[in-house]
Amino acid sequence: MNLRSRRLHESVGGLDVVFQEPDEMTQAETSDAHPVFFLDSVTARYGRTPAVDGVTMSIRRNAITAIIGPSGCGKSTLLRCLNRMNDLIPTATVEGSVLYNGQDVYADGVDPVEVRRRIGMVFQRPNPFPRSVYENVAFGPRINGKRADLDDTVEASLRRAALWDEVKDKLRDSAYSLSGGQQQRLCIARALAVEPDVLLMDEPCSALDPIVTTRIEDLMQDLKRNYSIVIVTHNMQQAARVAEMTAFLTVELGSHSERTGILVEYDATSTIFTMPSDRRTEDYVTGRIG
Repeated sequence: MNLRSRRLHESVGGLDVVFQEPDEMTQAETSDAHPVFFLDSVTARYGRTPAVDGVTMSIRRNAITAIIGPSGCGKSTLLRCLNRMNDLIPTATVEGSVLYNGQDVYADGVDPVEVRRRIGMVFQRPNPFPRSVYENVAFGPRINGKRADLDDTVEASLRRAALWDEVKDKLRDSAYSLSGGQQQRLCIARALAVEPDVLLMDEPCSALDPIVTTRIEDLMQDLKRNYSIVIVTHNMQQAARVAEMTAFLTVELGSHSERTGILVEYDATSTIFTMPSDRRTEDYVTGRIG
């Protein structure tokens, strides 16, 4: 993807941040006419209370989309709607439709396991299996029936996660022997090994130091050439650095004082941070509200 960068000094609390904006050809290629996801009136509930309500948005392919907002606004819930992870919560229900490449992932007959294979997920804290580095990466392909060329799959996945050079002599060591940043990249390699189309990342850098965070952000920029990435982050500077598109959610109090997440604004990241159309977005990105 060819990108042009624009340096804006007034954005994100006055910090010097480079926004990545698609050039005109890329905008045409990644327009909303062919999104990787289209969400139509998506409402996710835990019990009777909606965690997010009525979200409609399209998500571009081969781009990074950030979801930001205050704690409790349903960012992670919305992310989990994309690959049916909320199915694993007994009280959770999802209404509306989530179209992935034009197919409703909640339609009758759709296999949620296959959905999660195609739409991989990386969680807030590294969660390697209590196995070797090699077995962590080989696990997914093996349970999906792949037996041949596992060595090649493991190496390729670790290379794509920018980890091969650091662990190629430690493949039989426990994954727990790796540093936190290495474990998180191992989890990314594990997700890539089953050849997904999309990567969902739920605050993947929140437990990592700034140096490792930079490596993960650089990795995301490399990965978007072949994958569509949706990231939830509480770090607005990170959203400004890595994402082409940003969705801002906030909390709305219902008639019975229940807290429900709503989508306030969804636009190019530079627009969200410098020329938002909604006062609530401006108040959040400038730090007036938390």
